[in-house]
Amino acid sequence: MAEENNNKLQAEDKGSQTEREEIINRVLEQQPDDEILYDLAELFKVFGDSTRIKILYSMFEHELCVNDIAGLLNLSQSSVSHQLRILKTSKLVKFRREGKSIYYSLDDEHVRAIISMGMEHVEE
Repeated sequence: MAEENNNKLQAEDKGSQTEREEIINRVLEQQPDDEILYDLAELFKVFGDSTRIKILYSMFEHELCVNDIAGLLNLSQSSVSHQLRILKTSKLVKFRREGKSIYYSLDDEHVRAIISMGMEHVEE
């Protein structure tokens, strides 16, 4: 009887192990290339700075110039310009020129969605 139960357990373990291997193989097949995952990690690093988050959040509804953002967040124009350069490079903000002024806004709805989802997650 004990040997019979032991054989059943071994058969279940083999079936269970085969199932696990199939799951692992499916996960590996769906895993993006390392380069894509690296780019994603770099994107999230940009969101890891509270000053950049404040700048992005300030542009949630309106486009703003460097002076506007500096005044809103009590930062120097130099600091704001530096952060905007990083945000532009990461394709999170875009700009348009009007005469001598440059106005910045969120690049697209994806940026707004990322910020909104982050806020929802934090506020849970």
